[in-house]
Amino acid sequence: MEEIINKIAQDKIDFTLGLQLLLEKNFNFEELFKTLHLYIFNSIANKTDYNSETYQTAINTIPLKPTFTPIIILKSFPTKIAFQKLALLPENENKKVITALLWIFKITDTERRNTECKNGCGHFWHQLE
Repeated sequence: MEEIINKIAQDKIDFTLGLQLLLEKNFNFEELFKTLHLYIFNSIANKTDYNSETYQTAINTIPLKPTFTPIIILKSFPTKIAFQKLALLPENENKKVITALLWIFKITDTERRNTECKNGCGHFWHQLE
């Protein structure tokens, strides 16, 4: 799962295809949510409120209808509160939540790779082949 997430973020797997791989039949929402949550919070440079221009760009470009509940929550609440609310949504929102979080990670990690990690880094996941 972690390798697929990182390959999607690095454009080594198409977003839609990678999302389908992650959402295959009996996917574990809680595990995938926790992983993406951790990855996103680590990829955002601003650790004070976990908000940045890149994070806002990511939210505003999620490939889902802007009226979907996860998008409304992400746009309406501070980052930490939004993530708490996303975790409590009904099961029928799970795939939308994962789609949104995977997209956010793709955008925020791309920014990190292009800035902090531009001249090399110790992140083993940025060395994927």
